[in-house]
Amino acid sequence: MIERLSQSAVDVSLKELNKGAGVLWHTKEGKLVREFKFSDFVSAFGFMTKVAMLAEKADHHPEWSNVYNKVVIKLTTHEVDGLSTRDFDLAQEISKSV
Repeated sequence: MIERLSQSAVDVSLKELNKGAGVLWHTKEGKLVREFKFSDFVSAFGFMTKVAMLAEKADHHPEWSNVYNKVVIKLTTHEVDGLSTRDFDLAQEISKSV
């Protein structure tokens, strides 16, 4: 069973996720959020394709948007109405794929 993380667990997980990162994940409205910028649309779309494969493998799908060279990803676990380890695990995999 998936469990919702406490605020203190979210804080610890967020710190670990962002360790050594240039662009940081943050929380907004109960979601884990990050904006990615690329040189052009094709690069952004290629990244989205990689993320789609990661999400499908994890059976955990992001909310996202794309405008030209920017991709905004929002992660949340709807089953628990908040953040779970699934969100942080997928965020870690996404960060590795950039």
